[in-house]
Amino acid sequence: MKSNQKELDKVLLLQEKEADQRKKMLLVDHLAVLRKQLIKSVSTFFLFFMIVFVTINSWFPYITRGHELIVLGPLEVVKFYMSVSAALAFGLALPFLCHFLWQFVSPGLNEKENHFLRLYSPVMLLLFILGISFGYFVVNPISFNFLTALGAVNFKVMVSAEEYVNFLLMTTVPLGLLFELPIVAMFLAAIGLLTAESMRKVRKWSYLLLAVVSALITPPDFISQLIVLIPMGLLYECSIYIVRRAERRMMAAE
Repeated sequence: MKSNQKELDKVLLLQEKEADQRKKMLLVDHLAVLRKQLIKSVSTFFLFFMIVFVTINSWFPYITRGHELIVLGPLEVVKFYMSVSAALAFGLALPFLCHFLWQFVSPGLNEKENHFLRLYSPVMLLLFILGISFGYFVVNPISFNFLTALGAVNFKVMVSAEEYVNFLLMTTVPLGLLFELPIVAMFLAAIGLLTAESMRKVRKWSYLLLAVVSALITPPDFISQLIVLIPMGLLYECSIYIVRRAERRMMAAE
């Protein structure tokens, strides 16, 4: 009887060791995949960075838009070129970075989540580009001209290259991220964390939050904040409509 118990204990101990080894191997495999995707992501980013940096004279006029900028030291020139090159390289590499991220997380996602990411990844990229474009063609020029005109009343306005690039990034990149709101809402609805009814109930608080966010990501003038807040409100209403349509399709399928 005791010998049988000892053998059973040995078998259980062996099974526990095998389970621990499998967990360790699984962790090592995950880390290896993560390392591979990180190397590919960094390599892709640096490739685009070098391409953008080498061709700086061809795209430089589109960044400055004819504005006369000043530099306060030799290092500011390097900072300007590096900042803008990094931002453009990130935008160009974004589709590849998203693909590498999806390759890493896809094994841990269920079928519904995988289907969602495969289906809407191009839409996410399109919305990000639309947000960047809205900031570049609408928010940035209106805000820049308004603020410089306001300053010209009592001051001689001279814009440094560093301040200009910071202003440009502040009025473009956050809008690209905020334009992802409908996709985020659809994803949360797809996994059961959000409904159209819950979005309608918190509509007032959501608008207040959007107003705060628009104030944080835009220059400190009312016009810029209003220009950003209006499309954000429209995107929120579109998100409610899209989630409601998705809920109706799910109910019809059931």
